[in-house]
Amino acid sequence: MDKIFAIIDIETTGGRAATEKITEIAIVLHDGQKIIGQYETLINPERHIPYGITELTGITDEMVADAPKFYEVAKKIVEMTEGAVFVAHNVRFDYSFVQEEFRRLGYTYTRKKLCTVRLSRKTFPGLPSYSLGNLIRHFKLNVGARHRAMGDTMATVDLFERILAAEKTEENISEMINLGVRESLLPKSFSMEKIHALPEACGVYYFHDEKGDVVYVGKSLNIKKRVAEHFAVKTEKARKLQAAVHDVSYEITGSELAALLYESHEIKRLRPSINRAQKTRQFPYVIHAFENSDGYLCFEVKKENLKTRKALRVVASYPKQANAKSWLRNVQKQYQLCLRHCHLEIKNGPCFDYHLSNCFGACIGEEAPEDYNERANEAMEALDENFLQPNFFLIDKGRNENESTVILVEEGEYRGFGYAELNELNGQVEELRDVVKFYENNPEVMRILQGFIAKGKGLKMLPF
Repeated sequence: MDKIFAIIDIETTGGRAATEKITEIAIVLHDGQKIIGQYETLINPERHIPYGITELTGITDEMVADAPKFYEVAKKIVEMTEGAVFVAHNVRFDYSFVQEEFRRLGYTYTRKKLCTVRLSRKTFPGLPSYSLGNLIRHFKLNVGARHRAMGDTMATVDLFERILAAEKTEENISEMINLGVRESLLPKSFSMEKIHALPEACGVYYFHDEKGDVVYVGKSLNIKKRVAEHFAVKTEKARKLQAAVHDVSYEITGSELAALLYESHEIKRLRPSINRAQKTRQFPYVIHAFENSDGYLCFEVKKENLKTRKALRVVASYPKQANAKSWLRNVQKQYQLCLRHCHLEIKNGPCFDYHLSNCFGACIGEEAPEDYNERANEAMEALDENFLQPNFFLIDKGRNENESTVILVEEGEYRGFGYAELNELNGQVEELRDVVKFYENNPEVMRILQGFIAKGKGLKMLPF
């Protein structure tokens, strides 16, 4: 195995890399057979260490008062880990803190990563827990002081050496380091380093050909992971990408909804040759309305094609069944419609909402059809319209902790989105509108918005 592994553990002032700081770091270099170097130091986090953290680690404010600040040890960390694989138990935690500390210094820190939690699960299946504490007890690992950087690092080193001694370990390590990518499937001008340099953030990514033209646009909650997945399997799309792709670029959005909206816009603007899904996007799931034999106006979600839907009274159409059902459930609750008459529940007798006093008994004939249909018609109008509210902002998470995404719908149409610092969000319509970059409205983005609103995926709505 021709690799150097930098096995690392850190102690911090808390659990979130964006807001907390490192108080201690330990690095042990390993060549796959033996330790070839090590380094440890306390770090002055330039802030108070909470009592609970001191209780756990034993690290006090007094201990770090004269310790170097992170910028004073940054060069040493870069030099020790240069060209090495960053190894840690729950690597996402340690790596995110180190990466964030470098980001504060204006430096982009990128290394290949390997997680000994995931590797332990593959190598030693069936254990009740893969926490470092449990593995220390189970394997009687060599360990110094627990919850101190070098103590936990040496325990991880012992664990790593036991993993290396197991069968098929090299294959497992290679797969995890390469994010499942088969290097034989990578385009000729593409390297694993290029993939590892991508952010693990939500946004839109672009594949470019040798001339720089965009041949494919995609979106993902994790750009690095999604790009890697394109070259992990043999598919027709992967074959086309392998033949065409020369480079990759990206735009971080933070918000999944903004990523979907922007992806749709960019596909229509750039018309990439390998994209197909949104050029011929279909909406096969419909909500249709009909009166049953008792005279009640009913709704149902069905999968139809353009030919068969002509026989239906289609109220709205959606790309996915989940979108259609979520939207129907939304109006069913708002207008207190019967679950059975919306085909959201199939059984005899009173529906579930009747027992909660959210249905007035249309399911068992207690509410007259004319009274029920008055609300059902209002619900149908709401479904037929683009949105239940014609004018509103949607507030979602932004590209960093201090920012929010602002999405504007006005007069029932999508207008665009932008970003605002949290302290700028005072709810004033004109100030929120000022941060919005305007984009073209179309049926695709309307359905994207409807689907997200129906699911209620952590969005804050500000009507105006």
